[in-house]
Amino acid sequence: MNSKSKSKRCVAYVRTSTDLQDTAMQSRELTEYARLRGWNLTVVYDDSGYKGGNMNRPELNRLLRDARSRKFDLVLVWKLDRWGRSLREIVLMIQELADVGVEFCSLKDNLDLSSAQGRLMLHMIAAFAEYEAEVIRSRVRSGIANARAKGVRFGRPKTRDDHEIRRLRSDGLSLRKIAARLGVAKGTVQNALEGWTENPIRKTSSS
Repeated sequence: MNSKSKSKRCVAYVRTSTDLQDTAMQSRELTEYARLRGWNLTVVYDDSGYKGGNMNRPELNRLLRDARSRKFDLVLVWKLDRWGRSLREIVLMIQELADVGVEFCSLKDNLDLSSAQGRLMLHMIAAFAEYEAEVIRSRVRSGIANARAKGVRFGRPKTRDDHEIRRLRSDGLSLRKIAARLGVAKGTVQNALEGWTENPIRKTSSS
């Protein structure tokens, strides 16, 4: 090992996906790995019990802030799925570290970005991440197209124009036709006409 490797300031990031797990095993293995590599492990950022759907990971956020301040040279994680929820998120956060000159290493994935092999693997992961993102975008587009075909409207709901609704009703249009013309729900039309003294609503003409 060269002197540069031995002088690296290293931090670890650990988390679990359920409250029934703990991070002791991750911390133990990462500490031992750092010792064998000659890295100076100074801090373990621990997001114990973090759930995959929860956007708030306070220790990860603190780690990224400290990285921008260059408080360490390398981040060590037990496994990539402890670091991020998706390939895209994993790659973006690793790139964020790289932008400020901080290296990244995942123990169980044999991913060490201080090596040429590790950087090659990251390029492969990034390619898969882009593929994953494109699949998600394609599914979203298909879902929206399918929903629109079924009459589902997207975007902010339109403001109710009571004056226009009443004018159209006075012209003899049915509730359904008024709703279709103004792009609002039939119930919206009914609410606008509620209590209107000139309301010509009849059970036989309300459809």
